[in-house]
Amino acid sequence: MTKTFIINGNNINNIETFYKEINEIFMKNVDWKLGASLDALNDMLYGGFGEIDGNEEVIFIWKNFEKNKIDLGYECTKEYYENKLKSPQIFNVKHFQEEIEKLEKGQGQTYMDIILEIINDHKNIKLIKQ
Repeated sequence: MTKTFIINGNNINNIETFYKEINEIFMKNVDWKLGASLDALNDMLYGGFGEIDGNEEVIFIWKNFEKNKIDLGYECTKEYYENKLKSPQIFNVKHFQEEIEKLEKGQGQTYMDIILEIINDHKNIKLIKQ
């Protein structure tokens, strides 16, 4: 049986609220929550904890997707990268400067693009954008 999850885009307007929504949907029966991490999102989608059990067939219905494409688009992504630059002891400054340059030239991925790439890497997950 395929599990269906609804991502309510009305609850999302930035990275923080994206993860809050993800935790509400996928981690509701777990006593810990995902941090705001693309790696953690990817790990969760592999299943085994939270609401996804391994490689089972899953459908995501993402409501208000176009709104969230803007919410997690250029401005949000640029701010995300600029925040990484504030912690050079932790993050690869050169990498994030390059990502900002690509973004400014219209060649870089937005945060939403990265999320979609991660979801698409999981062949058991079908995304329906509404």
